[in-house]
Amino acid sequence: MKARQSTKIIAFCRMLFIIYIILLAYFLFFSERYGRTISMEEYRYNLTLFKEVKRFIMYREVIGLESFLVNIIGNVFAFAPFGFVLPIISPQNRKFLNVILLSFEFSLTIELIQLLFKVGIFDVDDILMNTVGGFIGYLCFSLCKYIYGLFRKP
Repeated sequence: MKARQSTKIIAFCRMLFIIYIILLAYFLFFSERYGRTISMEEYRYNLTLFKEVKRFIMYREVIGLESFLVNIIGNVFAFAPFGFVLPIISPQNRKFLNVILLSFEFSLTIELIQLLFKVGIFDVDDILMNTVGGFIGYLCFSLCKYIYGLFRKP
């Protein structure tokens, strides 16, 4: 690929990444649909791994399909773009371990902000699912890179 084309793709991906971060921040901190504008009186947290995942699976009929999908599937796939785009815009972060650690750190930061500002629940399950999402995004990036390498002219 020509250097000029590559530069344009990276610039486009950076713009997409910024839009992604803004949208993620909106849904995690400000979205009225998910009750983010109501500040809670007390700190809410879950420090038991898989506690909320089990609860959402056990009571999925009671809480409804949307809540189930948003909490379980949404937490994973909300971070897939992070794991996919980060290696594109940051060549020094193309290593698997870097992407996983950055996904974990980013998720931990979000959960801590939610706890401190009382706009959500600090949940270790969310951290795990977000990190898995970053992993899935990185796998997609690796697969695309591999496929591109197969079809690229030598």
